[in-house]
Amino acid sequence: MDYMVRATAAEGMLRAFCVTERDTVEAARKAHNTSPVATAALGRLMAAALMMGADLKEEGALLTLKIGCDGPIGGLLVTADGQGNVKGYVNEPGVMLPANEFGKLDVGGALGNGVLSVIRDIGLKEPYVGQTMLVSGEIAEDITYYFAASEQTPSSVALGVLMNRDNTVRRAGGFMLQLMPGAPEELISALEERLSHIRPVTELLDREMTPEEILSEVLAGFQPEFHGQTPVRFFCGCTRERVEKALISIGKKELAEMIAEGKDIETVCHFCGKKYRFTPEELQTLLEKARS
Repeated sequence: MDYMVRATAAEGMLRAFCVTERDTVEAARKAHNTSPVATAALGRLMAAALMMGADLKEEGALLTLKIGCDGPIGGLLVTADGQGNVKGYVNEPGVMLPANEFGKLDVGGALGNGVLSVIRDIGLKEPYVGQTMLVSGEIAEDITYYFAASEQTPSSVALGVLMNRDNTVRRAGGFMLQLMPGAPEELISALEERLSHIRPVTELLDREMTPEEILSEVLAGFQPEFHGQTPVRFFCGCTRERVEKALISIGKKELAEMIAEGKDIETVCHFCGKKYRFTPEELQTLLEKARS
């Protein structure tokens, strides 16, 4: 089962999140027919969004991570809520690249240079938007840098996606540690020392360790206390009704032009790939709604 846990440690001076999301990322891979490197990039960003979105308490609140970049992947966008639902897409899902110098999927090469945007929409008049430059394109380092530069929160983020030979997802997930305000220097030094000995998160995931086991190993000596599990899933709330509203919103002139062509039109949801087909007669009904 895909799920996320949250924990506190070091007498409340440290908080932590860990998520395992193999089925979630595999669902995204199937929806978008992503290449291995695109799957890895999307899966990493989805894990980050799930953990960052865990703080959302307001109903309907959303956290969006958007990467605009000059690499061949063309950019990514992922949205998560506070209930463990996540969705996302890459602009060029079929991007193919050779392995990097370490023999790993070259996510950094796929992204290149760019900007990470973090958008928190909690129902206020304007959403909160923070932006930082990508520092490596490997995503975990970029999220870590975002927290330090934009929110002044010392953090450590580890994200990973392992693929099978048939290009399905083998393992996916990650963890995120954050120091609370007032954390003493000795705690920071001790945590840095501990993290220097931790194996890559993909290795921990591939040993079939649970999120609780991963955080227990990462935070050994810091007395982690766990605070419940949240199931996670790839979920898109698109419906035909929403697509109809979107078509009405494009304007009467555009709708009339579509009808005049006398052909069915097909719209595709960016987030899940679901297709919606409308006949000229159905479009005429929408035009009449737009006029009323």
